[in-house]
This record gives sequence, structure tokens and C-alpha cells, in this order.
Amino acid sequence: MDKEHKSLLDGVRVLDLSRVLAGPYCTMMLADLGADIIKIEAPGIGDDTRHWGPPFSQGGESAYFLCVNRNKRSLTLNLKSDQGIQILQELIRKSDILVENFRVGTLEKWGLSYEALQLLRPGLIYCTITGYGYTGPYRNLAGYDFIIQAQGGVMSITGPEGGEPYKVGVAIADITAGLFACNAILAALFDRQRTGNGQRIDISLLDSQVAWLANVGSNYLISGQKPHRYGNAHPNIVPYQTFKASDGYFALGIGNDNQWKQFCERTGKPEWAQDIRFSTNASRVKHRKTLVPLLEQLFLQSEVAHWLSILEAVGVPCGPINSIDQVLDDPQVLAREMVIQVPHPSAGSIRMVASPLKIPTAPVVVRFPPPMLGEHTEQILHDLLGVNQTGIDELRIAQVI
Repeated sequence: MDKEHKSLLDGVRVLDLSRVLAGPYCTMMLADLGADIIKIEAPGIGDDTRHWGPPFSQGGESAYFLCVNRNKRSLTLNLKSDQGIQILQELIRKSDILVENFRVGTLEKWGLSYEALQLLRPGLIYCTITGYGYTGPYRNLAGYDFIIQAQGGVMSITGPEGGEPYKVGVAIADITAGLFACNAILAALFDRQRTGNGQRIDISLLDSQVAWLANVGSNYLISGQKPHRYGNAHPNIVPYQTFKASDGYFALGIGNDNQWKQFCERTGKPEWAQDIRFSTNASRVKHRKTLVPLLEQLFLQSEVAHWLSILEAVGVPCGPINSIDQVLDDPQVLAREMVIQVPHPSAGSIRMVASPLKIPTAPVVVRFPPPMLGEHTEQILHDLLGVNQTGIDELRIAQVI
């Protein structure tokens, strides 16, 4: 790659002590932007998600692990040994960023507080991702996405009205914590370029969950009224939900009154646009229990394709409810190159969901596939720390790597 198209984070080194999802998702985003990610894993075991399956690839690699660990190098290191901690310290001296998601205070127990880290590597950006953060009464509790979704309120507003609370279908608290961590790290890098200072970043799953309650959280703070579940409907916009046609379901999202008027004209119901109960969004929200059954009766008269065709033609937001296989074979998804083929040393060629970061002036590139456990241990020790083959062999015998 020529100089003007060099990756945006080329030359930035990240020491990644995280595992499972939130931390690895964060570091994969940094990796996709060109950072050198050294993933530290326990010898013989590795990241927990290496064992989470099925499904596994043809070569026995977990699909879960593969999804968030591309563009990283794996080094196995026994952090329960004194030599392991010494090697970790040497790696810290060579790194720009340290990301970990151990329980609160783990690195402090190893003598690696933020202050100690700054002595080892002045300007180091140190990011922890934990369930509840480093302060507050829950700080010592383990954090799991499912539990955070329950405690953080999202389950109370997800699921059928009057029915059982549901979790989101992906580990969304983990994913968003990883996104927030990545944002904070990039801001810290920008500041360090100007000042030379490091930063201590404290990201929690619960904070992240609460932050993206967004309008639903604001609804409560402003009104004082406890939000409840609307199924696939929206608390502030009507109609904005799924509807059943004669052959299946589709999604309809009318975001303003002009779209509502267009909808009424195209569906042969111009009188609805003039009805005082339905003419504005506020009135439609107030009278949703009257309007929604009318819409349900209307949509049952034709197939999904019919409704999508006539509504898309006038710019009324609507869409099919695709299954995952349909999504990953969708012409728009494929045109955006969101499904890629990546060669892998044991799994052959694997299909992966690509990075959504489209930066034509500095394209995201898959430089190497998700690593085999310890695949780059010798390379990193030799190239970065100057350990010769004899020293590497001795470390293996001592079960340090």
C-alpha cells in the first residue's frame, strides 16, 4: 500500500488482554483501522470463545471467536507466573494502548496500576471494560451481557406488550461497550498527539446500556412515566411497527405527517389523513389502539410485495423482515462488500462479516485472519523483545508461553 493510502492507525500498537466480546470487538475495530493488535491468551486455553460452539469451522475454529478477532496476532503468556508478568511489562513498554476486561483491580494486584503503567510507558492509554465500572456498589460484581440487559432496562421495553420481557438477539450491551471503548481510545490518541499525555478509560457494560436507552430513557426523565413494552411498535411514533400481510410480515415506519398523507393516498384511504384522530403523529400516538387495528385489517388484503411496491414508490419507509441468510445474500449488503472471504490456515477460506467502516481514502483491509492460538508467539518475542530461539525454548519448558 502506498504512503498516501496507509492505514489510519498504522504504527499504533495495542496490547489486548481482553476476551469474549466487548473488548475483542473494540480491538478488532482498531485492528481494522490498521493498529497492530497483540492478543494475549492463556497457553493451551486461549480466549473463552475459542471453545464456544458449535458451529465450528472445518478446521475446528469457533465461529464466535472468528467473528471478532481478525487482524490480530496471538501470543500465549502465563500471567500467573512471575516471568509472564515480566514479559507483559516489556510488551507494555513497546505499546501505545492497553485494553483489558479482567475483574476490577486485577492489574493493580499485579503491580500494574495506572500510575505504574505510566512509569513503564509514559503516555500509555489504558482502557478497562468491566460489567459495572471501577466505582459504585456493584464494582466487584462480574458483568455478563444478558444480566446487564436485564438490569439496564432494555429487557423491560423489549418483547410483546403485556408479555414476557425479551433480550435483544445479539449481545448488544457487549457490542456497544466495545464501540464506546473504541471511541474513547481514538479520542485519547488524538489528545496524546497534541499533549503527549496518556489516559485512564473506564468503560462499563451497565453505563453503556443506560446510555443507549436514548429517547426511551429521556421519555421517563421528562415525563416521569415508566416506559413499557410495545412489542415491535414505537412509543413516540405511529405507525412504526411490523404488520402482517396476507403472506407474511413487513416493517412500516412512517416518520412524519407528509409520509402519512402519501401512505393514505397510495393505500386508498385518503380520509384517514383528514381524520382529526390520525392527521398528526401526536394524535396517532394518542389513538393508536384505534388506528392500528384498521391498518391490520388493510394489510391482510394483499401480499408483502404489493405493499412494499406501492409504498416504496412514494418514499414511505418500509421493508421486508429478512432472515439472516437473506440479509447476508442481500444485493445491497453484497454491493457494499459486507461479506468477505478470508483465507485461514486451518479453516481454509472463511466467510466473514466485514467492517462497516467505509473510508475510501484509507480503506479498511483484512491483513490477516483470526489467529490460531499462540500463532505469533515466537515472532513477537523475537521481533519485539529480541528473545532468541534458546530463550523461547526455555520459556516453553517453563510453561510461561
